[in-house]
Amino acid sequence: MQRVLEQTYSAISVREESDPINDCPASVLALLPAHPDPLIALAHSKLHTFPFASVPTCWRRLYTDASIAKAVALIEQGLVHSKDYATSPSTSKRKRSEDADQSPDDGVIEDAWVDKAVKVLDMAAIMAGAAGREEIIEALLSELQSYLVHAAPLQKKRLRVDKGWDSFPVARNMEMSDVPHIQHPIQSAAAPSMQAFEMHMKTAQPLCIKDVLTHWPAMHERPWSSPAYLLDKTLGGRRLIPVEIGRSYTDVNWGQSIITFREFMERYMMCQITDPGKVGYLAQHDLFSQIPSLRNDIAIPDYCYIDSPPLKKSSLAASEKPSNRLDEPLLNAWFGPAGTVSPLHTDPYHNILCQVVGKKYIRLYSPEQTDKLYPRGVEDGGVDMSNTSEVDAEGALNELEAHYPLFRQAEYLETILSEGESLYIPAGWWHYVRSLSVSFSVSFWWN
Repeated sequence: MQRVLEQTYSAISVREESDPINDCPASVLALLPAHPDPLIALAHSKLHTFPFASVPTCWRRLYTDASIAKAVALIEQGLVHSKDYATSPSTSKRKRSEDADQSPDDGVIEDAWVDKAVKVLDMAAIMAGAAGREEIIEALLSELQSYLVHAAPLQKKRLRVDKGWDSFPVARNMEMSDVPHIQHPIQSAAAPSMQAFEMHMKTAQPLCIKDVLTHWPAMHERPWSSPAYLLDKTLGGRRLIPVEIGRSYTDVNWGQSIITFREFMERYMMCQITDPGKVGYLAQHDLFSQIPSLRNDIAIPDYCYIDSPPLKKSSLAASEKPSNRLDEPLLNAWFGPAGTVSPLHTDPYHNILCQVVGKKYIRLYSPEQTDKLYPRGVEDGGVDMSNTSEVDAEGALNELEAHYPLFRQAEYLETILSEGESLYIPAGWWHYVRSLSVSFSVSFWWN
């Protein structure tokens, strides 16, 4: 631990000329690393001044480095008070932030300082994208994981795992869900060869793919179907995640929140939810960059490295431009209880959606059906939503007929995607997704 702390402190203290943080005012940089709190506040305000893609890199780097400095101070102060960890004399002499104070409790050290350090580091990853400090943040979090495991006998709380968290309440949630009868099934194939899949891509049709996830550790020896395993991979549930609150992002009462993984599990995954407006969903999040150890439990399907056929402009929504060439597939996690919905929308990438836990109902419409799907336009705040339909694909028939009379004429394909199965969604195809149970999926976008 001490070696990693020293290396980290050195990395954020000695800056190379090419470091983008040098574009920040010198008076600001003079406060780093000794006074991280005002720097975090300043950088936070800058992050909200611009659209994220337009935020100058120096402010993202400042937010990240100041957060790392604060986390180092919290960790060092916590170790000073720990009976089972010793620190070097240089550690106690180093100046620490005011928020790093932590005191012992009747001779047994609480690890609230661990919670604080994890929160600070995760906020740097979520808010600023870690800004080139991904390896440093991961090294610190890995050391905290080791600390929590090896010092467990001498501490009050560590990687706490609740009894009864060996599995999700899948059966109970499925009783609450309406499982559709499949009338227009999507073509399926068992692990097609690369050549066969490449030929299929030229048809621009979706495909259910079976038997391609059988080698994933997430399906077997490191099971994502185990809440206890997921808690362990998130430092006892301390890691922060962005959560969507509400049934769908098109609902009026939809919102977002950043909470700990344990809070997410307790509120939304391990209990019965009766109000759709209070459903929580970890949706389209790059969880695997934030928690690389989970990335080791899966593998990018070989199909994602096939050169895709040219995409017709007619296959894109009005607001979408042909996507830039990706060097590697984009991975996103989708994790939530029964009833979560991704409304009818389209993306400019080819997608293989892999179902690791639970089941999902998925309905697909080809780009040729777009005129019958009532795409949204530019909405309040200037947000272009033309890649999303106004229609609730499973809405009441009388409402659909009254407001969207052409929708019932739109032809579609559908499937229930089960554990271990994957679905190829061609770029530009409209898709509607509803979880039928507790569900954990991974999407792989490529072009």
